[in-house]
Order: sequence, then structure tokens, then C-alpha cells
Amino acid sequence: MPPTLVFDVNETLLDLGALDAPFATIFGTSDVRAEWFAQVLQSALVHTVLDTYADFSAIGGAALEMVAARHDRSLSEAEQTAILDTVRELPPHPDVPDALERLAGTDLRLAALSNGTPDVLQAQLAHAELTPHFDQILSANAVRRLKPAPDPYHMAMDVLGVSACDMEFVAAHTWDVAGAMQVGCPATLVLRDGVTPDPLAPPPDRTVRTLGELADRLLAP
Repeated sequence: MPPTLVFDVNETLLDLGALDAPFATIFGTSDVRAEWFAQVLQSALVHTVLDTYADFSAIGGAALEMVAARHDRSLSEAEQTAILDTVRELPPHPDVPDALERLAGTDLRLAALSNGTPDVLQAQLAHAELTPHFDQILSANAVRRLKPAPDPYHMAMDVLGVSACDMEFVAAHTWDVAGAMQVGCPATLVLRDGVTPDPLAPPPDRTVRTLGELADRLLAP
């Protein structure tokens, strides 16, 4: 069976920088975007640790309310929509389309695995024009557990019909890479801006700065 690459989506493939404009308009500074996404990840990890479930869209909305309250703001429905709807329209990082096209043109199988809900995930990849590159597009919502809980990675293996050792996971989040490695998958950490390896976690099998670099390594003769 050919090797399988499974990609995280937000920040790994898609650039959250597109959210800077609505955050700057509403809060007066784009810096709040990073604060919001950090709260999204914190809340998601709390649910994972406590073995409870809220879908990623609900978590994103709740995190936005929390961040607005910290800034003494009460957002209107239109303001919330301006931010949350933009999540569906994120552009790919510049290196992504060419790298995926190169990888998809080989005997490698490509899949996406996101904590995002199926409707958001499908909309994101369609808007970014990345859908045709993937054999499967998978949401953690199917198992009602969020990464880095083991369930989403196991679900991906089951759907793809591969064992852990045959599924390489690619992400720009150290916690996501750690989750995949914990269930036995090889993993690649993409060093997007601000990402550094976790010195307390097992080192990833590969560390790259772009998906183009990953494609170069995998496709080298």
C-alpha cells in the first residue's frame, strides 16, 4: 500500500493572517487575532483533557466572546459573523498549492484531518482550491474528540485503511505532532512563524520550514 500523508489544516495549510483585517476593524488592532486563536486552542485542549466535547465552531465562538470580554467589548452579531465567517475563507500559505500538487502527482495518498467541523472544513479547502489534492477530508467531529486525543488519528487510520507506521502526520502545531506520534505515527513539524519544537516532547521525524521543503525531501531520487 502506498505511503499516506495526513495534513492538519489551520495554520499548517491555511493562513490565519486573513483574520487580521476583521480583528483590526473591530478591536482596533490585529494583535487580538493571535489572542483569540490561543484561546481557541486552550479551550479545545481543556475539552480533550476532561474528555468532554464541544465542536470547534462552538469553541471558536465562545473564545471570541471571552476575548471580547477581556477587552471590555460586547460584539454584535454582525461583528461576530465578520470574524467567524472569514475562517471559511482563509487563503493557503504561499508554499502549499505547489507542494500539494507535486505530492498528489505521485503514488502518495494525501488526506486532511482537522478539528474543524465538516461544513467549515469543506468550505475552507474548497475556497483555498485545495480539495482536489486530497483522497480524504476528515473531521475530528466524526469521533466527537478533538486532537490531540488519540481518537481522531485512529479514525483517520481506519478510514484510510492504514496502520500507524504507514501514516505520516504533518502539522504546524507541536501538540498535534505529539498526539500523532503518541499513537505511533511518524510526524513532520512545519515551522510556520513562531513555531519551535517542544524540548520536552519526542523530536518529530522531520522538521521543515515549508511544505515545499517536505516535498523536496520526499520526492528526492
